[in-house]
Amino acid sequence: MSNSSLVSYTKISPNRTSPRNKPVDYITPHCVVGQCSVETLGNIFAPTSRQASSNYGIGTDGRIGMYCEEKDRSWCSSSGANDNRAITIECASDTTAPYAMNSKVYAALIDLCVDICKRYGKTKLLWFGDKAKTLAYKPKADEMIITVHRWYANKSCPGDWLYNRLGELATAVTQRLGGTGGSNTPSTTKPSTAAGNALYRVRKSWTDTKSQKGAFKSLDNARATADKNPGYSVFDSNGKVVYTPGGATTFKPYLVKVTTDVLYIRKGAGTNFGTSGAIRDRGTYTIVEEAKGEGATLWGKLKSGAGWISLDYTMKV
Repeated sequence: MSNSSLVSYTKISPNRTSPRNKPVDYITPHCVVGQCSVETLGNIFAPTSRQASSNYGIGTDGRIGMYCEEKDRSWCSSSGANDNRAITIECASDTTAPYAMNSKVYAALIDLCVDICKRYGKTKLLWFGDKAKTLAYKPKADEMIITVHRWYANKSCPGDWLYNRLGELATAVTQRLGGTGGSNTPSTTKPSTAAGNALYRVRKSWTDTKSQKGAFKSLDNARATADKNPGYSVFDSNGKVVYTPGGATTFKPYLVKVTTDVLYIRKGAGTNFGTSGAIRDRGTYTIVEEAKGEGATLWGKLKSGAGWISLDYTMKV
């Protein structure tokens, strides 16, 4: 097994099992819960008392460090079964929910996943969004699978910010590998709209990612799929409805759970509107309308009439 040529810093941790006892077919991204450097990560994993390590880490500046060679199993995901199959990657993040990562970290994560997949002969990175389905699935020779720490321990890792983007991550990596597909549950974040990469998604609503029937380059194919599934529409890469069989659909209110300690309520759908309050209880709220706006992927209007909240800091329930 080779290691990534993208590494700019190496400090091998004593906390590892050598060698790993399974072939690599998983990638497990984590959130550090700290905007730290690759050097700081190396120092964190250095003491034997820490009993933790990862194969790679991405610092807040986007540099990549290595702390456990790929031939060895890291101690990262609270599961030996997972880590024997996985390349684990710690990513610098905020210290509070949803543990957001900056653009340099996210771009480096995509680059590193592409590099890993290429070296193992994979043309697809898959995200199923479900532990049971993932563990029951037997990857094909050209497939790599995303797993997450929260499946094996009472943790939020990799944080809701990244968790809600794992579908996008899988799709972006797969596209760069020249494969097709990539995600059974694409994220609610805005997909790439670069030439040739725009996809039409068939869902019940833009935020209901689990309802997705497919993502198509061909609008005609997307329309045909929507026609076969009552209640579904076709959405472009910006979340706009471009086709609904039989005309417009009626928006159905839904519940979301707030995933951050403080979520400001805006007077309109965007950060360019003033605040009218804040949610501080991580409670569950009813969304009665959606809209695109500045400062968030999508905004939701509260049933109470108090205003609008960013849906980036919520989870649908």
